[in-house]
Amino acid sequence: MSDSRAPLATPRGAARPFLFTLIGIGAASTAAHLGNNFTTYLVGGLMDRFGFSPFAMGAWSMAETLSYAAAMFVIAPRARQLDPRVLAVAASVLVMLSQAGSALTGNYALLLAGRIGTGLGFGILNSAVNLAAGRTGHPARWISLGIAFQTVLFAGIALGLPQLGASYGAAGMFYGLAGLSLVLGLLALFLPGGADAALADATALPNTPIGKDGLRVLAAMALFAFGTLAIWPFIERTAHAIGIPATEFGRFQSMATLASALGNAVLAAITARLPRALPLAVVLGACGVTCALLTTVGTAPAFAAAFIGYYVTWFLTYPMLLGLAYDCDSSGRLAVMTTGTWLLAQSLGSLAAGAIAQQFGGYRPIGPLGALTCVVAIAVAWPLARQFDRTRPNDGTRAAASGH
Repeated sequence: MSDSRAPLATPRGAARPFLFTLIGIGAASTAAHLGNNFTTYLVGGLMDRFGFSPFAMGAWSMAETLSYAAAMFVIAPRARQLDPRVLAVAASVLVMLSQAGSALTGNYALLLAGRIGTGLGFGILNSAVNLAAGRTGHPARWISLGIAFQTVLFAGIALGLPQLGASYGAAGMFYGLAGLSLVLGLLALFLPGGADAALADATALPNTPIGKDGLRVLAAMALFAFGTLAIWPFIERTAHAIGIPATEFGRFQSMATLASALGNAVLAAITARLPRALPLAVVLGACGVTCALLTTVGTAPAFAAAFIGYYVTWFLTYPMLLGLAYDCDSSGRLAVMTTGTWLLAQSLGSLAAGAIAQQFGGYRPIGPLGALTCVVAIAVAWPLARQFDRTRPNDGTRAAASGH
């Protein structure tokens, strides 16, 4: 096994109140994923208001996620020296201004510029989350807790945002998301501040190559994200195609986010005792199955069940894959790169989904494509996960894993 793990600092989060860290990571995680979870409503609203084609909106979504990925790849080599709190607050301002500006125009080029701005902000925010989690004793656990926090808030947003759209159109949704970014940016002030003290000397602790193990993690995340998130920008349109209005879809998403919050709370509680390989394979396989069902079922109850299953398993798979990244590189640099890879793969998936929808006149083939990529992702991640199961203690602590 190639060893790309960096020396480990004493966890900064150990001396901080639990609630402060939870609020900071939870708020920043929520702000970072507003686009991933709710751009689909903007896609539908803009298609209805201005008549943009599916391919154009796939490219629009891709601009956001590509910018998201670019920001994370730029930040990754500098991870050890950056202040998560400063990153989160600056990014929140950028997202707020980009969302509010998009509410003022129907010009596609200007809307595209707005997506680039939000994408950069979301990428910086997610980098802040990964860096903050990487400076605690249990990174994967804190990622799961952050997701549980964000999904509770998302349950309310999923109910309110479609109502804003029904009353005030796409502009109302843009303004609503801008306001949320402002509030969450203020809460992100609870993130730990400053560079990681033990990793401040970049000359003494240079960035090491990510190695074969790191490449395997990146490949597994790329496959997972490309397949399962290709449909996401059009998920509200998929529901619309079988007669489910946006407000009802919002109720489904609210139920799904609450179920996901429960799932991630449970994962956070037991992740230190779990092996890596089998749980990852189970949830990744389940995510693929439910992704396939999303575009092949034809009734509202079946769609709701598939959507809830898809949502829960996606948010369980993501921290498990990030956990592998932290196992390979405890500094958080590989975790930032892994999340950046997710966004890059999602960008390509969004464009492919738009092209497929335009070519075939519907979204049906996209879900089964996601199932296939999940199977390949399991095959890629399995050897590395099994290797960590054999060579690492199952207490889940980075300190033990690093000999501290």
